[in-house]
Formats: sequence, structure tokens, C-alpha cells
Amino acid sequence: MTYKRRQAYRRGHQAEWLAAIMLQLNGFRIAARRFKTPVGEVDLIVRKQELIVFVEVKARSSHQVALDSINPTSQRRIAAAAMWWLGQQPDAGHLSWRFDVITVAPRSWPRHFKDVW
Repeated sequence: MTYKRRQAYRRGHQAEWLAAIMLQLNGFRIAARRFKTPVGEVDLIVRKQELIVFVEVKARSSHQVALDSINPTSQRRIAAAAMWWLGQQPDAGHLSWRFDVITVAPRSWPRHFKDVW
């Protein structure tokens, strides 16, 4: 792995860690981290009572660049992985769910965008 790839990997882990702490402080329980399937990956899956939130975490140079980096293809992959996860849950029929994005940019607090798609 090249130096730049290692740096990006570490930056991604740090961003996910910050996002997880922020969500826990807001009353969410972490159900899964980096949930990988053959069809895609979800960075964080969190739960608060009967609400499941599938969270994509993006660390970029600005919050807007991070939001813009989520294209329709990545949305489909995340949604497919989310459906895979829901299919494994015995109580999935009565859960509400949504897709959120948490952006992390230098020298600012992480931002939580709810129900992005």
C-alpha cells in the first residue's frame, strides 16, 4: 500500500471514529461498523429505538466536497448493502430506516446530514 493510500485509509478510520462518537452522544447505539457484503458496504449502522440509520462517512477538504462525492452509483451500493443487512434482522418488518451522511473536514466539527436519499 502506498503512503497516500495509507494516509487516506487512516483518515477514513478517524472520520468514522468521530462520526460514531458523535452519534453515540446523540443517543444512537452502534449496530455495525464497516458492514461489507458482496454488493456494497455501509460505514456505520446505528439504532435508536425503532429507527435504523445507515450512515456514509466522508472525509474531504470541505463539507460540500464530501457531500458531492456521493454519486448515484455509491448510493445504490450502500442501499443494496443496507437491504442485505435488513434481511438478516428478525425485527426488520417494524423498523423505520433512513440514509444519512456525516461529513468530516479539516478544522471544523463533523456535520450530520439526515435523510439524504
